[in-house]
Amino acid sequence: MPELPPFSHTPKPYTGLPFEEVMRLRQEHLTPALLTYYEKPVMLVEGKMQYLFDEKGRRYLDGFGGIVTVSCGHSHPEILAAAHDQLDTLVHATTIYPNQEVALYGKALADKMPGDLSVCYFVNSGSEANDLALLMARLHTGNYDLIALRNCYHGGSQSTMGMTAHGTWKFNTPQGFGIHHALNPDPYRGPFAGHDDPATAYANDVKELIQFATPGRIAGYIAESIQGVGGAVVFPEGYLAKTYDIVRAHGGLCIADEVQAGFGRTGSHYWGFESEGVQPDIVVMAKGIGNGFPLAAVVTTPEIAASLTSHIHFNTYGGNPLASRIGRAVIEAIDNDGLQANSAQVGSYLKDKLTGLADKHSLIGQVRGKGLMLGIDLVTDRTTKAPATAECAAVWNKAKDLGLLVGKGGLAGNVIRLKPPMCLTMEDADFMVAVLDEALTQI
Repeated sequence: MPELPPFSHTPKPYTGLPFEEVMRLRQEHLTPALLTYYEKPVMLVEGKMQYLFDEKGRRYLDGFGGIVTVSCGHSHPEILAAAHDQLDTLVHATTIYPNQEVALYGKALADKMPGDLSVCYFVNSGSEANDLALLMARLHTGNYDLIALRNCYHGGSQSTMGMTAHGTWKFNTPQGFGIHHALNPDPYRGPFAGHDDPATAYANDVKELIQFATPGRIAGYIAESIQGVGGAVVFPEGYLAKTYDIVRAHGGLCIADEVQAGFGRTGSHYWGFESEGVQPDIVVMAKGIGNGFPLAAVVTTPEIAASLTSHIHFNTYGGNPLASRIGRAVIEAIDNDGLQANSAQVGSYLKDKLTGLADKHSLIGQVRGKGLMLGIDLVTDRTTKAPATAECAAVWNKAKDLGLLVGKGGLAGNVIRLKPPMCLTMEDADFMVAVLDEALTQI
């Protein structure tokens, strides 16, 4: 059986509630809409870098990073030190009072952005950030309609649920007014898979959608740089550049959703959109921005940011001193620990190893992604690409039993999602491959 690499950390003895009592209290007092992973849920009580521990002290490799949120590692020492120092100084004051922390963090984040993306607005979640980006685009352009993609995920609030195009994430409520969904530019499963020029074909669909479904002038276009919930879908090379030109020709702004792909995770670049050679007008970020702390941001140009000044717009917790200091510490840790380069090196190694498993397991239809944002598309037939939904669930559950926590996604729930903390090692990657090999063999 696969064995986890050696790790020197010893978890603290667990003295909290037993698993059964925790589950009872959840069921009695928390919303029934909450879900738990796995047929037999695992209770996590401690984390250290790329590893997690349950109440019995068992160690797991976190292959999903708390849903692509733990970027630098659980309980990263430098981030904890910065947080503790700020906790002892000032936790909350709101931005109505000047404080150095939000100013320093704004500069640190703006310094990571290309072009004139230099103005930051801090909020608490990706849904909030995407909602704000939508508001900015409509205010600045004076237009209402917006183009999103099928298979995308942009959040669970009323407006972002409308932008999201996964039926499993949408309630039967009024939503999505003015949102139009273009074909998903999926080189593997999309309608132009195998096309001589899929980038142009998918971009032309955006143009036709604007012509057919809108007044001809739009507020903007939003896309994840790599689709996350949708199953680590990477767009055809050149697609975003062609689409951005079309959107701008019709009066719209280009919004890059970097909630999952940002902060060096793709390896080759700090931001996912940079690998496509495009310059967005608005960039949305969350998850890895806070290494698990609830933090998100919208970064845009001074001109677009000025669109919000006609009325009061305020966020009570956005940019408070604690959040700002943690956010700055995350940027520092990514740089100091060389995590972007590590994502490139370990991610490339892991992807090659996973691709090699396809020679052994016919369930693997495609391995895709960039850096440490990878997906394994499981199929029951490689010709028809029929989703292997039940088999994916079996692999997902078995991996947990073997000590590896992974995600799953795609509309049919047939894609294994691998998005670990970016401090993952080569030895961890070997363990991942060995576990997935064993899980695929056993089903």
